[in-house]
Amino acid sequence: MTQLTITTTQNVAINFDHASIGERILAFVLDMIIKALYVTAVYFLMRVFEVNTPLSTLDYWSQTSVYLLLFLPAIFYTLFFEMFMQGQTPGKRALKIKVIKVDGYQATAGDFLIRWVFRLIDLMLSSGVIGVLSIMLTDKKQRLGDLVAGTAVISTKQSVRFSQTIFQEMEVDYIPTYPQVISLSDNDIRIVKEALKNIRLTHDKVLLQQLTEKVEAVMGAPNKSETQLKFIATVLADYNHYTQQM
Repeated sequence: MTQLTITTTQNVAINFDHASIGERILAFVLDMIIKALYVTAVYFLMRVFEVNTPLSTLDYWSQTSVYLLLFLPAIFYTLFFEMFMQGQTPGKRALKIKVIKVDGYQATAGDFLIRWVFRLIDLMLSSGVIGVLSIMLTDKKQRLGDLVAGTAVISTKQSVRFSQTIFQEMEVDYIPTYPQVISLSDNDIRIVKEALKNIRLTHDKVLLQQLTEKVEAVMGAPNKSETQLKFIATVLADYNHYTQQM
């Protein structure tokens, strides 16, 4: 499987395995099956209870409005799940793939909305031909919606060296300094750890300053440590402390 290289805002290159076309198609099919089951269940339940409910007394357009309202979960299925499952739908989760920003950070609600709108072109109007061709012809394997939103679909099954993970051993009596670290994601912490490793190798003070300012801004917490290096190291330790308590 080929890799997708993402350069973060801290100029750290991180490699991900991009999701294959087969994985994306299969995830799409699984999601369609779930949506079809939901729509079928709603339709038959409404037909069963139609005679015994006020619905049967409504005019055609009113009944259509009720059905449309009940089918909204199927219409907004992909948008809803990608927003609230951090770039995954049930189908994507089953195939262990997810949507991320090409800079390595978590995609925003706006990014997911753009991808969802462009499904009309990528998948619906062209029967998936445009989406498949775009994935095949672009370097980062993006459909049109991904290109516009600045996102990519990666595989979360790639093997990662232990030194590249966010895990680190913690002392039992460790006392955290920054409870705000819980606002960071695993992906953010992985990027911070890689950047810190690069800083220690190159002694890049500019990168350290940029990293510190970025982490402070995302967490909404100022540096309380005596040095920027100590601040970043503390953030990593605090994140591990809180996540290991969950």
